[in-house]
Amino acid sequence: MRGGQLAKARRGELKQGLPVGYVHDYADRIVKDPDTSVRAVVEHVLDLFAATGSARQVVKAFAADRLTFPSRTRTGPRKGELVWGPLKHWQVLNVLHNPLYAGAFSYGRRKVERTADGRTHIRLLPREQWDTLIHDHHEGYVTFARWETNQTTLAAQAASRGLERTATAPREGPALLQGLVICGRCGRRMTIAYHLRQGHEVSDYRCMTHAIQNGATVCQRIPGLSIEQAIATLLLDELTPLAVEAALKVTDRLAAQAAEADRLRSTHLQRAQHRADLAKRRYLAVDPDNRLVADSLEADWNAALREVAAARKDIERARTEAEPVNEALREKLAHLASDVHRLWHDPATPMRERKRIARLLITDVTLTKAERITAQVRLSGGRHHTLDLPLPLGGGKLWQTPKPIVAAIDTLLEDHTDAEIADILNQRGLTSGKNLPFHRLLVRDIRENYQLTSRFDRLRDRGLLTAHELAELLGVSVPTVWKWHRAGLLEGEKYNDKNACLYPHPGPNPPRVQQGVRLDHRRSATTTSK
Repeated sequence: MRGGQLAKARRGELKQGLPVGYVHDYADRIVKDPDTSVRAVVEHVLDLFAATGSARQVVKAFAADRLTFPSRTRTGPRKGELVWGPLKHWQVLNVLHNPLYAGAFSYGRRKVERTADGRTHIRLLPREQWDTLIHDHHEGYVTFARWETNQTTLAAQAASRGLERTATAPREGPALLQGLVICGRCGRRMTIAYHLRQGHEVSDYRCMTHAIQNGATVCQRIPGLSIEQAIATLLLDELTPLAVEAALKVTDRLAAQAAEADRLRSTHLQRAQHRADLAKRRYLAVDPDNRLVADSLEADWNAALREVAAARKDIERARTEAEPVNEALREKLAHLASDVHRLWHDPATPMRERKRIARLLITDVTLTKAERITAQVRLSGGRHHTLDLPLPLGGGKLWQTPKPIVAAIDTLLEDHTDAEIADILNQRGLTSGKNLPFHRLLVRDIRENYQLTSRFDRLRDRGLLTAHELAELLGVSVPTVWKWHRAGLLEGEKYNDKNACLYPHPGPNPPRVQQGVRLDHRRSATTTSK
């Protein structure tokens, strides 16, 4: 029996359960479903994956457009009936992985194994281990080459494949080279880490495999901002106005997809209307005196009418929301068609779309960090570019006070205190390395970090005396010196923001007075002459 089953499979005649979109005809041949709405929704799934490159994005697109996907009941009284509901992620994967949609008959894709504890486990086999694969067996929804491309895309994005993973689907993060970076030291794929810098999210590229597997140090950790900017400039130089023309074509494709979604919603409305008409005929055909049956049929009719109303409401809502968005997007692209740089840097352009553009142009980027950063960019067309970039400054160096400001502080210390210098710098519109306004403590820290001569030492170098030294020369107490200064009888130079002063030397023969006697230079000079 097993031999006969294998012989039938190798001839492509073995009858198997078919996925959504296919049925058996009267001769047990595999043909597309005669229901046009079923065929259209399967084609829409495949087209969306070709446009987005992500099964999850297909599910999100169906959910956003409120589209449904059919599934066929396998058992029970409703066996073989189509049931429409929200599209699930596993349904998208089934459509993408099944070679039947590429017109190929296959057998032996899975192997049933039993574990030691008696449990059944189904293992997917690689293609070279399949028992049968017959190309062009029936009409497919896609070509076999496109099906193989889909398998490559899915394998590259499969997180469960560990080291075999190459590039995940483009996400919304700011890392332009997500999934494209190779370590120049060990040749492994580099991962991404995000952190905030001055309120903006930036990326780092890290080679973590050796560190995770062997507990060693990180192979390379390279800040990504400068690299991404340089490669973005390279890509913009490679792009031409034809790229914007392609963007307009993509917009037309998006409009076509929206029209297809609208058509699918219309078919859903037609199905709902057909069920409502059928329920109405059943209700009108029943004997009015048979209330048990009449009430049930009336409830079915009401439910069908509610489904019709919901489908019509979905169509009206989708058309109202989609039309202004499509017109606005096309108008914006047409306006930016002459400036591809503005299109790239436009904040409204999703980061995911920039990454998709980068993947179309770049095969991979190899990064090596030494005294400088070397980025070897391999383009899809076969050309190669090597970028030599300086090492980015660390956080402390990024925040360093500019040298002109340090020089200005050094000059102002000749005549001003720290607080006065901060006010002067703020009046000039200058800011610190962190883009903050100056204050007294910040000026003091800059003065100390750059080892600038303090105002006190500058005044001392000019020969000014402290209050204690002047009090000893004049034969008075220190508080008396302070009082005379406040009264304007003594000159003084302020050296800090607490009004502490240094005083000029009174001369070679300073007057000495008794404690408590007011100092008068003119009177002292007269007494001395006498």
